[in-house]
Amino acid sequence: MSEGTVAASDSPDIPAICHIPASPVTGMEKRLILFIAILAGFLTPFDGSAVNIALPSIGAEFHMDAISLSWVATAYLLSSALFLVPFGKIADIYGRKKIFLYGIAIFTAASFLMTLVLSSQMLLMVRIIQGIGSSMIYGTAVAILTSVYPPSERGKALGIYITAVYLGLSVGPFLGGILTENFGWRSIFLINVPIGIITVILVMWQLKGEWAECRGEKFDLAGSLIYGTALVTVMAGFSLLPENTGIFLVFTGLVCAVLFIRYERRQPFPVLNLQLFSESRIFAWSNLAALINYSATYAVSFLLSLDLQYTRGFSPEYAGLVLIAAPVMQAVVSPFAGRLSDRIDPGIIASVGMGLSALGLFILVFLSETSPLWYYIVALIVLGFGFGLFSSPNTNAIMSSVEKRYYGVASGLVGTMRLLGQMLSMGISMMIFAIIIGPVEITPVYYPQVVLSLHYAFILFTILCIIGIFASLQRGKYEEDLSS
Repeated sequence: MSEGTVAASDSPDIPAICHIPASPVTGMEKRLILFIAILAGFLTPFDGSAVNIALPSIGAEFHMDAISLSWVATAYLLSSALFLVPFGKIADIYGRKKIFLYGIAIFTAASFLMTLVLSSQMLLMVRIIQGIGSSMIYGTAVAILTSVYPPSERGKALGIYITAVYLGLSVGPFLGGILTENFGWRSIFLINVPIGIITVILVMWQLKGEWAECRGEKFDLAGSLIYGTALVTVMAGFSLLPENTGIFLVFTGLVCAVLFIRYERRQPFPVLNLQLFSESRIFAWSNLAALINYSATYAVSFLLSLDLQYTRGFSPEYAGLVLIAAPVMQAVVSPFAGRLSDRIDPGIIASVGMGLSALGLFILVFLSETSPLWYYIVALIVLGFGFGLFSSPNTNAIMSSVEKRYYGVASGLVGTMRLLGQMLSMGISMMIFAIIIGPVEITPVYYPQVVLSLHYAFILFTILCIIGIFASLQRGKYEEDLSS
């Protein structure tokens, strides 16, 4: 097969009208694209992690209760998850550079608007817009990197990109605390603006390609609406469990998910080509492994933040310094893991990472009110090492298992698995708190229940990660998947 063409599938569901855009990318252009992706990769996780530190200040200014305040984070996650796959497909049709550029511009404009909001309702609306911009960035950045870097260099590039993501997560709480304390919570969003403007200028000035492998296809609007309905109802319902309303919403969402699957199988141009799951063992099991890993690990920093500040009496800044151990380790390990996945089957490396994540969670099961500080740090280092080994090789496995015309959708699914896992992880934690503690303010009398809640959460997360090891091992080898 020549480098400029893609073979048509024998299946009638995969149209043969997609074309690879022209000229190969030079070494200098590849490095520039990677630098642009690094800037974008830092922005969105920094914003998300820094905002969590600022929530008390935001709540005090707008007199928001705990439920309303939780929506500051949830609205952003939900809108990001909702639009990731649709924008991934739109990018495949109309051009990944175009959608990436619009995403950076929308995210930057929304960040500036966040410095001007006058009410909690306006704040939540702007957070939704920020989430939409974030989905356009995340749904295309990985796809563009995968398009321009050959398989022999792809793992290294993805590893560097994911390092930028972890760097944003790492400095978010620490820098966010400093900015909030000295300049107010709005400064967290203001710092996004110059970074976003620089990125927009670089994209418009230097990025030459468009990467639209499915130009000419029709966009599946109906499928996108069904997909969005399923996602919103499941996420909203899960956050309300175990109430009857939550059960009803989850059931409604699952029904919509079944309808979505049946509808998409009959579409000539589906927003999500489900044959990617049935035809590629690596693609299916790698996505499942990602969902499980994020479900088991995302809430760890949230839970330990409560433990360190309530039961141990640490200040927010000191607690943030302890929690930084995991993302720093992730940032250190990810480039190494990415380069290693260019030479060794990425599925093997990701499975080892999942195993280390399970070990880190298992260590946290035995936390008590008298556990020394070094115990927390050791557990977080093991957990961060495991996630660093898992993430970039798993992403490499997913992106390398699909044809170029599906890079946008595959990139969107990588982000969707991340966001779904994050929502699921928080939902599990909040459900355990509701059962063990109940809807009460956490005071010293409830500290033993807080520790007990952490105990049950970490047991459940450890079990999830052990299941994830088996899911990761089920994917098989890349060469075997291509030949099947």
